[in-house]
Amino acid sequence: MAKQLIECVPNFSEGRDMDIIKLITDEIESVEGVKLLDVDPGKATNRTVVTFVGEPQPVVQAAFLAIKKAAEVIDMRKHKGEHPRMGATDVCPLIPISNITMQETVEWAHKLGEMAGKELGIPLYMYEYAASKPEWKNLATVRAGEYEALSEKLEKPEWKPDYGPARFNARAGATAIGARDFLIAYNVNLNTTSVRRANSVAFDVREKGRVKREGDKVNAPVIKDANGEPVREPGACKGVKAIGWFIEEYGIAQISMNITNIKETPLHVAFEECRKSANARGLRVTGSELVGLVPLKVMLDAGHYFLRQQRRSLGVSEEEAIKIAVKSMGLDELGPFDVNKKVIEYQLREDMPTPLLDMNLRAFANETASESVAPGGGSIAAYVGALGAALATMVANLSSHRRVWDHRWEEFSEWAEKGQKIKDALLHLVDEDTRAFNRIIDAVRMPKSTEEEKAERERALQEATKYATEVPYQTMELALQSFEVAKAMAEKGNPNSASDAGVGALCARAAVHGALLNVQINAKGLKDKTFAEDITGRAEKIAEEADRLEKEVVGIVRKKVEEEG
Repeated sequence: MAKQLIECVPNFSEGRDMDIIKLITDEIESVEGVKLLDVDPGKATNRTVVTFVGEPQPVVQAAFLAIKKAAEVIDMRKHKGEHPRMGATDVCPLIPISNITMQETVEWAHKLGEMAGKELGIPLYMYEYAASKPEWKNLATVRAGEYEALSEKLEKPEWKPDYGPARFNARAGATAIGARDFLIAYNVNLNTTSVRRANSVAFDVREKGRVKREGDKVNAPVIKDANGEPVREPGACKGVKAIGWFIEEYGIAQISMNITNIKETPLHVAFEECRKSANARGLRVTGSELVGLVPLKVMLDAGHYFLRQQRRSLGVSEEEAIKIAVKSMGLDELGPFDVNKKVIEYQLREDMPTPLLDMNLRAFANETASESVAPGGGSIAAYVGALGAALATMVANLSSHRRVWDHRWEEFSEWAEKGQKIKDALLHLVDEDTRAFNRIIDAVRMPKSTEEEKAERERALQEATKYATEVPYQTMELALQSFEVAKAMAEKGNPNSASDAGVGALCARAAVHGALLNVQINAKGLKDKTFAEDITGRAEKIAEEADRLEKEVVGIVRKKVEEEG
């Protein structure tokens, strides 16, 4: 199952003393499973923005420890800075990154609030999507009056905090905990040095747009509503703030944007709206610049959008889709675009190495043939399955690209997308199977001098063996799914590549039966016989179905070969 990832971006009221900041970030990095991505101190604001990411439980634990440490090392009675603030940890938003909903993220934000409220003696207010009151959704409302007004606010019933005591904590102040959408800082480059013209594009794009005037002239009177407020003409992109500026370093004007709602306005949509506006004004977009990191989905969605514009299959590899996104939006115009540094999930890969997948074919084969017991049959079964899915996907992509079938490109694109997902999942299991085996080895090596150590060793061994049974079972399930793509491509795909679909089916069957052997041998070591018998029984049924489907697909292919002959 894909990992749930959330990002946490706490803002601490200290931006000058790096020793204090390090004490806080050390707490964050002490939590296993959390990746510290960025530490951005500001001297003028006397504020540091920290960014870290991971699965929900460790992220919440790290956030709790950071809030606790900040309350110990930052004294709000002495704090001065240009940025609005009300506490040592001023705000602590959680942001859904992948495989997690906003509602789930809200629940984790409240878990953090409840934990901190019980143990830290700090008033805590929930804001944005986690707000308990509509008026508290806006952070500015929650923070009104800042630290200096807290003592008086907390005496009022309407300002009772969501968690923690309704009393003034002079040292730590108060903290706003929330759940919000991911924010992208994004600049679009123009072939002009004019800030005024860049602002014209920015006003076309940003949500609040521009004020309406009685004529076309810049100094024409502003149109006002019945209340005397300026009437605005909304811009094209919801959840986007934008302004034009000139960057001396690059010698060009840019539209500088904050995209605060990437569901309403994905990155590629903001780019396209800038391009349309620029073209209409006699300007040209030459490229763009991402400031900070983005979730993988942002880049894949952009790549798929531009592939769709080209009427090309969306079922290309992850790497190819990102390359298309980078080139289409000119993200590498002002400097190299390092995807490993710009995509959050790729940053996390450093903590989850894939030694087998990073090898070339020769090295992988040599490692398999060596005296080491891993990689073994489980990893090879997963890789053979991935190759089978890749072959079926290749036929889908070739069919989508076939000139006489231009009208069917979307049909084959959908099949290619299915195949790519199965292939990627199986590739993940190549290294995961070895990791599962290594967990057994680690358990075997645990100390067993005392009865307590023996019991703990046995518990760890059983858990590891169970996982080593589940991983090849996942290989079987995924390889079985690939038959659907192989069969469809054998029947409907490019007839010149029918044999490739057949080889894909043969690989899928080999993967199923190879993984079955691993399920059976590992299940024998389990004391939980009910689980062992159940997973073995289900695995054997998958193998029977794979046999049937392989014969069916190969039969279709042989018939086509005979017809061609």
